[in-house]
Amino acid sequence: MNRTRTIVVIGIAIMLALLASVGVYRYLSEKGRVAEEARLQTVGIVVAIVEIPVGTPINANQVAVTAWPRDLYPKDSFADMKSVVGRTARRDFLRGEPIVQSKLVPLDKKGGLLSFLVSEGKRAFTVRVNEVVGVGGFIVPDTRVDVILTTVPPGGKEKISKVVLENMQVLAAGQIIEQKENKPITVNTVTLSLTPEEAERLALASNDGVIQLILRNFMDFDNVVTIGATKGRLLSAYRPSSPPEESKPETKKRYTQRKRSSPVMPVAKKTFTVEVIKGNKRSEEKFQ
Repeated sequence: MNRTRTIVVIGIAIMLALLASVGVYRYLSEKGRVAEEARLQTVGIVVAIVEIPVGTPINANQVAVTAWPRDLYPKDSFADMKSVVGRTARRDFLRGEPIVQSKLVPLDKKGGLLSFLVSEGKRAFTVRVNEVVGVGGFIVPDTRVDVILTTVPPGGKEKISKVVLENMQVLAAGQIIEQKENKPITVNTVTLSLTPEEAERLALASNDGVIQLILRNFMDFDNVVTIGATKGRLLSAYRPSSPPEESKPETKKRYTQRKRSSPVMPVAKKTFTVEVIKGNKRSEEKFQ
């Protein structure tokens, strides 16, 4: 009896082991199938694993190949890191962003990087500034500024300060070396992105008077129309109101001359005659 019971227990254990093995096999097979399908639905592309600033040559420590959905990957992305390493970033890359051809400086272009930063239809205009005009060094690429011109208007004698350009994008801010009296000097410059019409206005302003840059909030896109500031308006901005005039006693009497009324002409009274008939008698009566 004990032997039969032992055989039954062993048989049940073997059956359970077989069922468990079949379950594990099916689970692993399904997992492998899902992984294979996922692999077939993705493609490996090169992405940035750190933030890459504009103008930076890309090295092997900044990028890696990762899986990307086949239906969503950028068409101008790269599958091989060798095609990316050594290229220069034309725009900023965020961490996890695919490296695409449109954000890299073309291989056949040997010009400066600044020409690739200028948007279509815009021009890069560089102006000389000092530390005060350059807002103490806080003007950096991708900030927005307004341009103020201080000059004497045509036919006028008083200077006026007026905002002539608003919400201009800064492409670059740096220093150049110039010769003055056979000595090298450092000059601060700011390069703005302008339309051709705006470039004409800034060229005239920079040669006609003194220009200054004012930094604006990066979320402020509204244009403000001003009338300009002159010395007269500046000095009268906080001028106190004039005291009320004291009442003075009248020394001369005012005489009013009445108009003489014109004589009234008598109105001629009209007379009406009415004929009255009483039986065979007739008579006339007059009324006024």
